[in-house]
Amino acid sequence: QVQLVESGGGLVQDGGSLGLSCVVSGSIISINDMGWYRQAPGKQRELVAKVTSNGAAIYADSVKGRFTISRDNAKNTVALQMNSLKREDSAVYYCNAIIRTFPVQAPLNYWGQGTQVTVSS
Repeated sequence: QVQLVESGGGLVQDGGSLGLSCVVSGSIISINDMGWYRQAPGKQRELVAKVTSNGAAIYADSVKGRFTISRDNAKNTVALQMNSLKREDSAVYYCNAIIRTFPVQAPLNYWGQGTQVTVSS
């Protein structure tokens, strides 16, 4: 019913930049928090950044000052601009949104398919 589609992943050199985008479609009543998580091999999935329904941005300490998250409520999209990338940023990045949909109005957690980001020299 609800689909999250990501784009923008790829291979980039140390110190470079990448931009990720995610669009949400479906029978949406409303979207609460929306943002990005990542998971590296052998690691747990962790929050990278998110934006609340009121527009407050929250960042992981490891990406503060380097990444910027933005949200467009009219288009149901969220983007992540990643600058000064490091090898430790390499991971699969997942779009995430907490969404109310028809006919069930209870908010549920939805995930995109994931997009690979690899940083190397």
